[in-house]
Amino acid sequence: MHTERGQAMQQKLRAAGIQPTLQRLAVAGSLLVRPVHMTAEQVMSAARFQLPSLSRATVYAVLQLFVRQGLLKELPVDGASTVYDSNTSPHHHLYDVETGEVADLPMSGLQVMGLPESLGGLQLEGVDVIVRVRGLRGRTAPAALA
Repeated sequence: MHTERGQAMQQKLRAAGIQPTLQRLAVAGSLLVRPVHMTAEQVMSAARFQLPSLSRATVYAVLQLFVRQGLLKELPVDGASTVYDSNTSPHHHLYDVETGEVADLPMSGLQVMGLPESLGGLQLEGVDVIVRVRGLRGRTAPAALA
């Protein structure tokens, strides 16, 4: 992977404190080129185009490493599977309950009101909202929400 894109991906991993390996670069190439929402199975399928011998265990280990190092966010959307989001800036999500598709919903598209001023000594890390919808297939957030 000596292309300009490959070198940029290596730099991105190193900047996050991750040693670039062929396996990590294959996963990164599937997730970190542009904002995407993918399950581990989708990542594995995409990464195997670049590295056919990539194992399921390695994909899961790399995904967890990327989450720990802040390159991905985990979205538990339906209780059974986790979607990995490469857009780590604060935002919310639309989730199509029929197709499993996930789309970004900008922070300005939704206001969360009523958080308690005191959380009994707990420190607020953030608020993640997943709005469940039908009919999202291939669409972005409606203009009224964006």
